[in-house]
Amino acid sequence: MGKILVVSEKPSVGRDIARVLKANTKGEGCLIGQKYIVTWAVGHLVTLWEPEEYNPIYKKWRFDTLPIIPEVMKIKPIDGTIKQFNILKKLMSRDDIESLICATDAGREGELIFRYTYEAAGCSKPFNRLWISSMTDEAIKEGFDAIKPSAEYDNLYYSAKCRSEADWLVGMNASRAYTLKYNLLLSVGRVQTPTLAIITERQKEINNFVPKDYFEVNAVYDGFKGTWFDKETKETKIMDMKKAEEISNKIKGQLGKVISVENNKKKQIPPLLYDLTELQRDCNKKFGFSAQKTLDTIQDLYEKRKMVTYPRTDSRYLSHDMVNKIKNTIARLNIEPYKEFVGNILAMPKLPLGKRIIDDSKVSDHHAIIPTDVKPNLNSLTSDERKAYDLIVKRFLCVFYPNYEYTITKITTEVCEEQFLTRGKTILKLGWMEFYRNDSKNKKDDNEEEEDEAELPKLKKNDSVNVIDTEFLQKKTKPPSTYNEASLLSAMENAGRFVEDEELREQLKEGGIGTPATRAAIIERLISVGYIKRKGKTLQPTEKGMKLIEIVPPELKSPETTGRWEKGLTSIAKGKLQKERFMQSIQRYVRYIIQESNKVNRSIVFEDSNNSKNLKNSKPIESLGKCPLCQNGDILENSKAFYCTSWKGGCKFTSWKNTLAAYGIEINKELMKALLKEKTLNNVFGVKPNTNEKTVYTIRMNNYGAVSIKEQ
Repeated sequence: MGKILVVSEKPSVGRDIARVLKANTKGEGCLIGQKYIVTWAVGHLVTLWEPEEYNPIYKKWRFDTLPIIPEVMKIKPIDGTIKQFNILKKLMSRDDIESLICATDAGREGELIFRYTYEAAGCSKPFNRLWISSMTDEAIKEGFDAIKPSAEYDNLYYSAKCRSEADWLVGMNASRAYTLKYNLLLSVGRVQTPTLAIITERQKEINNFVPKDYFEVNAVYDGFKGTWFDKETKETKIMDMKKAEEISNKIKGQLGKVISVENNKKKQIPPLLYDLTELQRDCNKKFGFSAQKTLDTIQDLYEKRKMVTYPRTDSRYLSHDMVNKIKNTIARLNIEPYKEFVGNILAMPKLPLGKRIIDDSKVSDHHAIIPTDVKPNLNSLTSDERKAYDLIVKRFLCVFYPNYEYTITKITTEVCEEQFLTRGKTILKLGWMEFYRNDSKNKKDDNEEEEDEAELPKLKKNDSVNVIDTEFLQKKTKPPSTYNEASLLSAMENAGRFVEDEELREQLKEGGIGTPATRAAIIERLISVGYIKRKGKTLQPTEKGMKLIEIVPPELKSPETTGRWEKGLTSIAKGKLQKERFMQSIQRYVRYIIQESNKVNRSIVFEDSNNSKNLKNSKPIESLGKCPLCQNGDILENSKAFYCTSWKGGCKFTSWKNTLAAYGIEINKELMKALLKEKTLNNVFGVKPNTNEKTVYTIRMNNYGAVSIKEQ
């Protein structure tokens, strides 16, 4: 009887699956058992061809060769991971392998990784799909018991393939076109450019903002205050200082009366469970984590710790088939600091599993991020893992708690025919807010009015009040806030709000910029190419980024365009749109971009930081060595990376300085010099990524310029 080859996305996942399948014998790049052989990719093993591989004419960047639209998009193994690809290809070709199981991450990119590898290896054997949301042993066993036919995921693959090809077509053509027209390497992308446009538009609003002075007048009563407001507009701002002074002087020492007292009971239902974007927002607000850091941390909690479910999800609900597991998962959390909450939930006669928790119609590929039913060992977690895990646990438990209830009191007073408003809040029942009572940074709801929680005196209509003093406050209007990662993630998720057309805005509710799995990488990409920068907790566009948005056509920077595409890709995955129709629209768009790029804006001049001729009184840029990729150009340094002087001739060599940042190593000028000369460097001191423990590494550069690292 033949064997089944199981292909996972990463070695760590492959080892977990192999343990469950009892495939314990080591082979070359695989683990072997009686029935199964488990192997793995190392992320993407296969990529799309470069332009010059279709035709040598494309090696040199020339405008008259654009647009580059291959009749059929072809794929090839990635040079840096060719060894592992060949292992998979050899295993797929073995006579004793009868079928395969795709066990890559259960999402769009995971599907693409397997299908591209399967196609590039020339494999035609049948395969099925493992689709799981948790890496616990039990979840893996259940996944294999409920293995899915591969055909169920064909549309997901078509969506992934269209995403890959669309990004290549738009990015390759637009980057070449604008680079050639402005004589500076400019990276333009289907998703990154609209994201940059959101940031630059906000910066323009801030730059053009002219602050205005305004004034507020408070009446100080015995035990509370009231703020003046206009009877007609309800506005508290007074733009005329003379008027504000008159009101202040008129009411001081005067007697007034209460003209109304309103007590409104309000309730706030528990928040929805976490999807990735919401979790990234909260980690940024509370801990200052970047979106990428949050994703990396949750991925480790999922893969290595087995303590949370699949992180790259856009759903905030659970499915009905999880109902029986929920109580067991809650019971596993019966440890400090969650013991009190767990006890209260388990004491409930019946869990409140309403539509805000269980809703199959709102679960797509994966359900919300929740803890697994593995008993957590909190002491084993890093500080960052503990913070993120704590958020996930609290959110999971709090959805079973009752509403947060409070009373909003509004007292309107009148003095000398001027009216004043006082607000207060009285908490009636903390409910789910019990989980956040000690969290000073907690935000209940971005749209909720923040109410004062001051204790107010018991007053009724027509009671007299005496103005014992006044407060005359001079303030300034404030510009819009600079984006931070939390607010930018919200903007990317809700691209429709930037669209004026109401009908289209409604359609785009499901089509944000990027996906939960890719938004962090988009932000990091914009930083790496020098279009935005981190300043404290904010993200600010650079001059280069601002200028790029000035020169590209509206369609290339429009969140509306990207939102339409993301919606289209989702429709392909759901079988509602033909892939051919989507790609035809992309090809038309690429031709339009090339046409528009001819309209050069001569008023926009980029300063080429890579070209010493443009920098007066600057020292000549030092060559660090010959380019290992093209063998012709010299390797030079800029602020972010090392690059080849032959980039305009088509050389793709780029080595980012932060490539090894996770290992505590910066690729500086001296290190790059040594790598170009020696190719292998031993005894380089760094740290282990997960523990920050000091260690020693060997760093290598291959003939294609790719840098790899291995602990000695």
